[in-house]
Amino acid sequence: MDVEIPFWKELGESNLEEVNPHLRGGRVENHLGKTTPVHPTEIRTSISPSSAVELNTTSALVNYATELTLEYMDFTMKLRKLSKSRLNRPSPSSSKAKLNNKKVASKPKRCVCLPKDFAVTEFPRVWNDLRLHQQLCDGFIHTGENKTFCIHRAILSAASSYFKTLFTNALHKGQPEIYELTIQLPNHIVECILDYAYTGRCNITSDNVQMLLPAADQYEIVGIIQQCCQFLLEELRPSNCLGILRFAHHYFCRELENKGRRYVLYNFKKILRESLEFKDLLPEELEIILKDDELNIRNEETVFEAIMQWVEADAEGRKHHLGSLIHCARYGLMSFKFFTDVVMNNRHIQASPELQQMLYSASVFLVELDSKLSSDIDLNDPIARPRIPYEILFAVGGWSAGSPTNFVETYDTRSDRWFLSMNTDATPRAYHGLCMLDKLIYMIGGFDGNKHFNSVRCYNPISKEWKERACMYNARCYVSVCTLGGKIYALGGYNGRIYIVGGFNGTEVLSSAEVFDPVPQQWTFIHSMSSARSGVSLISHKDCLYALGGFNGVTRLNTGNFIFAGERYDPNQSPSWREIAEMFSPRSNFATAVLDEMIFVIGGFNGKIMV
Repeated sequence: MDVEIPFWKELGESNLEEVNPHLRGGRVENHLGKTTPVHPTEIRTSISPSSAVELNTTSALVNYATELTLEYMDFTMKLRKLSKSRLNRPSPSSSKAKLNNKKVASKPKRCVCLPKDFAVTEFPRVWNDLRLHQQLCDGFIHTGENKTFCIHRAILSAASSYFKTLFTNALHKGQPEIYELTIQLPNHIVECILDYAYTGRCNITSDNVQMLLPAADQYEIVGIIQQCCQFLLEELRPSNCLGILRFAHHYFCRELENKGRRYVLYNFKKILRESLEFKDLLPEELEIILKDDELNIRNEETVFEAIMQWVEADAEGRKHHLGSLIHCARYGLMSFKFFTDVVMNNRHIQASPELQQMLYSASVFLVELDSKLSSDIDLNDPIARPRIPYEILFAVGGWSAGSPTNFVETYDTRSDRWFLSMNTDATPRAYHGLCMLDKLIYMIGGFDGNKHFNSVRCYNPISKEWKERACMYNARCYVSVCTLGGKIYALGGYNGRIYIVGGFNGTEVLSSAEVFDPVPQQWTFIHSMSSARSGVSLISHKDCLYALGGFNGVTRLNTGNFIFAGERYDPNQSPSWREIAEMFSPRSNFATAVLDEMIFVIGGFNGKIMV
């Protein structure tokens, strides 16, 4: 008869036909290899008289079942420990877990995680491989050079609104499943378009950009247009900027056109010297450039010279354009000598009574200008209106009328005028350091008549706002500052503290140096100078800092002392300051500038007289 007994009791019975069904997928297995379904939690045995062969078979099955049971229990314990150590992972349900064999039971489950940019990098590669191997393609493009490219219409539709409209309309009209299209473009341009459609990238060079951008514009591939514009922006040079500007205007690339125009205006003098395209400008294109208030020129003489340079390239064909171009120069800002000697004596102007009449009012204005102060000039008069400067000189704070000030003044070299700004800082100060970094003006240290500052104030000329920045470690006035490698260096100075040493009552002059990094907004000490200095002049040249002259608390630094009259600091190589050649004259509180690879020192005080 057949009876049902628990699993663990079966292991000792004499005539067992099945072992743990969990290890057999819930099926009975006999010695013939035949299997019959059983209940997952029960097994079925048959007890009957048996022969020696049957007993041997049963004994072998019992041993095998015992071995598998022990392995199953061991795996269960390991699984429980693993579940406790990974509480953040849901454990599999025991009622659903099926272990088919020993090999599966010995390996934990593996989690397959795709890279973060898998879809961005892997999918386009697969798509492009399908195209290159001509697999699953549903269209062909024939070029003007008799070459055929296999395509996937869905891929091209994603890259181009032109192709999307073309292919979807073809579906509605019942076109065949394989679409054929002829494009009259060179093979290398079509290849670039397909590379972009499938991979998002294409090889843009100076040789193909002038054909690729019009093709992308024709087929409405915005991504290629943007990449071409970025390539042309990076290629802007005085020798090619006029051609790029015209190119951008023709294809309505507004961002490229605007940036190209600003480049032309800023580099106009270099363009006159280096560009062969200047002589090919249309008269209306030249007029737009010369009339622009943002034209970056030192004086209006440059405008008149540019007009004549363009006219002389084809005098007979262009001299009739002088009537419209002659008004582009602002003669009220020219020197009277240049106007009379060069402008009025020009052969084209002398040959034209109309041009002479046009310039008569300018000559009257210049005569009247000599009898007026610069403050009396009407800057709204087109003939004398200054152009917008690209560079402005700022004078901030200082000592005036016996006390510190907080005035902010700007100087325009073109109009030769100072302008008083209303955006003054709240605290007056003098003897501070001033420098510019990332279009922001930094005012460092200083003295207000009572207190010496270690504070740093920052002024934004665009938003016209003052803000506080990280303070220095030392309070300093008569401090020298400059910028190098995107950082601000502050050296030397005087901190106003009084020391009593023996019978001498003196003031402390600093030799320490600090550097300000605008990213973490933090000051850091660097190696001190060899000598304490106030009124020192600091300048950067060829990635090095130069600390020149100054006052050490006793005397101005000169060649007769044992103190270096100048020091050099390389923040990239040298860990300390090094001596350089001494100046001929000791001095402090003087100006420095770099010109033609040389450092110039100007003015100052030698302890007795101004030099």
